[in-house]
Amino acid sequence: MKRYVESQIEELVEILKNDGVISVPTDTVYGICARVSSQKAYDKLFHIKNRSSNKIFPVMCASSEQIKSIAQVDERIEKLMCAFMPGPVTLVLNKKREALSYINNLGSEEFHELAVRVAPTEVLKQLINMVGSPLFMTSANQSGEPVCQTLEDIEKAFPDLDGILEGDVSFSKASTIIDCTSRDVIIQRQGPISMEQILEVLREV
Repeated sequence: MKRYVESQIEELVEILKNDGVISVPTDTVYGICARVSSQKAYDKLFHIKNRSSNKIFPVMCASSEQIKSIAQVDERIEKLMCAFMPGPVTLVLNKKREALSYINNLGSEEFHELAVRVAPTEVLKQLINMVGSPLFMTSANQSGEPVCQTLEDIEKAFPDLDGILEGDVSFSKASTIIDCTSRDVIIQRQGPISMEQILEVLREV
């Protein structure tokens, strides 16, 4: 598969617009992604990742406004987004009813929640804006396997990828996951953002 550099981003945009799946560097590890506005792209990502049918992929957006287009955002969530995004935080939110309605757990039930992030790098923000759609973004590993550490690992694990964007990652701590789908805010995974920092922001609501 072809490797691309940042100056070739327009070629990667065309791949994504044509329902392709690519690998890109994020702030923590390499990920693989596809646009959320296409069921065909979702199905291809699902196949490449070998993902369980009861797990939806996290969504990476270019901005908080883009998150609001697909998820329900109240005042407390707005506060968290303003305080921590972009940054090492993932919010689990209630999905808007009309958003991503094609994702229905292989026909058994519709998903009602989304895990969302704001793009942590300028190149990812640019990629999303040029595609015109948020991206499903999942770590570059087959389900249940360790995350790929090199481009060679990615090429071996995902021979059906449509391309790889070369770049730097900082193999650091994974993002804090905050569940905001109910009245009580719950940390699902501890990361760089602590519960104390979250509560400090929420006290201002």
